[in-house]
Amino acid sequence: MKKTIITMLIALVTMVASAETYSYLKFTRTDNSTVTYSVEGLKLTYDNTSVTVTNVDGTATLPLEQVQSMEFTNDASTTPSVLRGDVNNDGEVSIADVTMLIDYLLNGDASGINMDAADISLDGEVTIGDVTVLIDTLLTVSSN
Repeated sequence: MKKTIITMLIALVTMVASAETYSYLKFTRTDNSTVTYSVEGLKLTYDNTSVTVTNVDGTATLPLEQVQSMEFTNDASTTPSVLRGDVNNDGEVSIADVTMLIDYLLNGDASGINMDAADISLDGEVTIGDVTVLIDTLLTVSSN
């Protein structure tokens, strides 16, 4: 059911967006935080559990259960401060983030780690579950 609703939302947003030019796509999460992506080179894909946003800046995945709404906007001030999964703060989510997250879990040294970005599951803790979600996200993105 949620997949159908997301499909309808994407179709509706796409139709509305064609009437005006927008610079960003903003997602509001269920915790009322927002994340905004440039529409330059924008591609949205989704499955039963997540929506993947790909643009000129890279790729990010949001769990559908955490997406409250999405909208196109011209408000650049809503650019995200945290890219979920970008544990090493290099601006992209990659295998390097997985390695850094595993090192943190094994050694407890949080030096150089963006702990907000490391809590991928948004449960308030950084655990092996976040590693699992990150690896799943990378495998899903690479298979598309």
